[in-house]
Amino acid sequence: MTIKLERIYTRPGTPGFRILTDRLWPRGIKKVDAHLDLWAKDIAPTNDLRKWFNHEPAKFAEFTTRYMAELDTNPATDGFINTLNEQLATGTPVILLFGAKDTANNQAVVLNEWLVAHGVHA
Repeated sequence: MTIKLERIYTRPGTPGFRILTDRLWPRGIKKVDAHLDLWAKDIAPTNDLRKWFNHEPAKFAEFTTRYMAELDTNPATDGFINTLNEQLATGTPVILLFGAKDTANNQAVVLNEWLVAHGVHA
């Protein structure tokens, strides 16, 4: 089973363990309508990094480097990885949700890449 990425604004399609990867709650989404299993704001980019990036594609390579460095030193990542591994071991799909309009240049893409590098995908 692999991890999938979806915009939170897209109607839930694939059933699975749904994780919001944004630090801030997405505008216009009611918590009841998000159908979340986990809001992983502790592993999201820091406010300083998020503000610096400002979803500018020209900064994405540097954002990726900085966010991966944050993940490497974040004490919350061990618990997050354990949760993902538990879900993947049961065959439950894991869906990383994000609010950004840009589906290629956002924190969920970087987080997924970091997870692959750390052997999380089953």
